[in-house]
Amino acid sequence: MIVATTRTALGSTFVLSVMVLSACSDRGTDAPDVSASVPSPDLAEVDSRHGVELTADAWDRIRQMAEVPALRPNPTNRVADDLGAARLGHRLFFEPRFSVDGTVSCATCHDPEQAFADGLAVAQGIELNARNTPTVLNAAHQRWLTWDGRSDSLWAQALEPMENDREMAGDRLSIVRTVRDDESLAEAYESLFGPLPELPDSLPERARPRRDGRTDALSEAWAALDPQTRDDIDQVFVNLGKSLGAYQRKLLSGDAPFDRFVTSVDSGRYRPVDEFDDAAVRGLELFAGDAGCWSCHAGPMLTTGEFHNIGVPPKAGGMPTDSGRYEAVQLLKDDPFNAAGRYSDDTTGPNARLVRGLIDSPENWGRFRTPSLREVARTAPYMHEGRFKTLEEVLRFYSTLEGAVQLDHHQEKVLEPLDLSESEISDLIAFLRSLNGSPSAPEFASPPF
Repeated sequence: MIVATTRTALGSTFVLSVMVLSACSDRGTDAPDVSASVPSPDLAEVDSRHGVELTADAWDRIRQMAEVPALRPNPTNRVADDLGAARLGHRLFFEPRFSVDGTVSCATCHDPEQAFADGLAVAQGIELNARNTPTVLNAAHQRWLTWDGRSDSLWAQALEPMENDREMAGDRLSIVRTVRDDESLAEAYESLFGPLPELPDSLPERARPRRDGRTDALSEAWAALDPQTRDDIDQVFVNLGKSLGAYQRKLLSGDAPFDRFVTSVDSGRYRPVDEFDDAAVRGLELFAGDAGCWSCHAGPMLTTGEFHNIGVPPKAGGMPTDSGRYEAVQLLKDDPFNAAGRYSDDTTGPNARLVRGLIDSPENWGRFRTPSLREVARTAPYMHEGRFKTLEEVLRFYSTLEGAVQLDHHQEKVLEPLDLSESEISDLIAFLRSLNGSPSAPEFASPPF
């Protein structure tokens, strides 16, 4: 049973939760620093104009939500910030020939017109998938990728959908051939990585390993290749992934109405900001104050990057069957393309050490990564199964926790019903809509042709 508490008490409850979770989490360096504090501006003008009472503590949290840092370097990918690699990755992202039937590309599910998501409850590639498509906007700021965190870099994550049976169902041998046989792609590739390998004419039409331990015709064909040929193909495959990773590092957004509001307040000469009205300010006050949303959605990406089981009821009813982070930890450790693997460009650095040190626990069962809230109003539906169609549905769930299934052992410290009024739900939605920004690199925010 979920025991209700007052929202005023919720903030201190969450602080305890973060302390407990830190002791048993696998988070990396993406968790925001909530310890630093600088003097708050005079908030009297904001309070009087908008009918709120923003506290100094709340303003510290708000400021940190607007202070988007420069991207951290990714030493596991030596071309992570190479413009030529980003341009090649841009082309690869929209390339359907990598799929088994030539109909599906990365952009099929990550559509620029839909904030690099797809607007569907669950992704539709070659087959229907089981999870909602997360946006790749601002994904470069995340330590773990996908809902369960089974990838630790953009480049490694980009490789999985190409061969996933439900997504693109391609194979790395065919993909390498496609690049080799396309004069323009081959030229772009070789300008970055050197000559493409010579592949024997005797190779099968298709071949790839499986990641799930099963065997099929394609994995048997892969196993029959000699080790040098497999390595040559893998290296090209990895380089394509690293180019895709470089491209996705360009998919950043910023200058949202919320960001402009914080800049205006901190300037000491506050002027109201278009698209950040009274309702948005009231919603921000709730978000950073009594509602306690900041406890999981803190920092410049409005996420701590932690994994939680918040009890969202499965769409099919009954108890959850998706293990989430529980299986993902081992998948990540077994991934030959992780930060510690032989194809990483930094096998001894902090990212590699973090992967090697990951320890799984049954407590991870059913936990999913807390998503960023930047661009959230553009990426419906919500939750890992696309359970909720609108932000209003999400907030009503948090308000009542109606239908919530049994949560993990941290549940009583992490989540309580918020008991929101109708006006509070409207105000929070107004704030969340203010997190829609504009692309930082517009030339990469649309197809390359």
